[in-house]
Amino acid sequence: MDTSAVLDIAMQGLWVAAKLSAPVLITALVVGFGISLLQSITQIQEVTLSFVPKALAVAVALLVCGHWMISEIVSFTHEMFARIPSLLGGG
Repeated sequence: MDTSAVLDIAMQGLWVAAKLSAPVLITALVVGFGISLLQSITQIQEVTLSFVPKALAVAVALLVCGHWMISEIVSFTHEMFARIPSLLGGG
């Protein structure tokens, strides 16, 4: 196994991790920003106010994107297991 193979696997792993975390992180970011904007407009400075809507939005994002996320990680895992013989030098 050479350096380029290790770098390729690491790059693919980071790319899959970024793709899988994007729906949840973007949802939390948008909802958090919206609640923060609402709090600044209404001058309600309650710290716990943003937790429940953000948690619900993230749960909905996981329900909507969950099947895609699982299929992506299973596909990546299958690809990595299929590459084991070539990485060990077996062809």
